[in-house]
Amino acid sequence: MIVWREIWALTQQLHAATVSSRMQPTSLGERIKDLRSQLGISLRELSRRAQISAPYLSDIELGRRYPADDALDRLAKELNVAASDIRQLDNRSSLDDLKRMLASNPSWGLAFKKLAQDGRSGSLTPEEVLRKLTEKK
Repeated sequence: MIVWREIWALTQQLHAATVSSRMQPTSLGERIKDLRSQLGISLRELSRRAQISAPYLSDIELGRRYPADDALDRLAKELNVAASDIRQLDNRSSLDDLKRMLASNPSWGLAFKKLAQDGRSGSLTPEEVLRKLTEKK
């Protein structure tokens, strides 16, 4: 059986490759940190303005947690960006999709297991997977 941590790590790598190809930070947390830095706001100051705790914001920026919708809306407001611009970097729904696929068809499990093995060994990169998935047949 596939270890969910492996799938999560590969999802993060694929997402990072997609986003980095657009020259943006690779995660929701990194984007928030980047915007905060551009505005010259400290983590504590942004957390105060957005009415969330500094440790919670730190966890968001480090990718350990995701903000609730209302917290994300307040962060976006304080960072002068649309919440939808930041929300697009939240890839949790992709993980849910993977879980559903694995539950519905065992062949997906074998495919993801092979993907995870090749990703861990370094014989396959997220960029190669994206290229293969997007090339025309």
